[in-house]
Amino acid sequence: MSQDDGHPIHYAAVKRGTPVYASDGDQVGKVDEVVDNYEEHILDGFVIEMTDGELRFVDAPEVARTAERAARLTIDSGAAAQLPPPERGAPSFTP
Repeated sequence: MSQDDGHPIHYAAVKRGTPVYASDGDQVGKVDEVVDNYEEHILDGFVIEMTDGELRFVDAPEVARTAERAARLTIDSGAAAQLPPPERGAPSFTP
């Protein structure tokens, strides 16, 4: 990591517009929405606005770390480019 992501934070505190980085260090987009599993009180995933403007869904297991100034993924930028579009209707909130 070449930058300071800040202190780790709970996923619910991640703000819209937070940069999202792939495991290879490339910025792949920014957080558009946090998708929460309210019943189990766990992260379902993030909707990411990719650098090309497309919205993609990244599932919780692919989120490695959430911090004050960045979210880090467990997948590389190539895999991030292949993420599916988000399904509408899932419980979510826009921080």
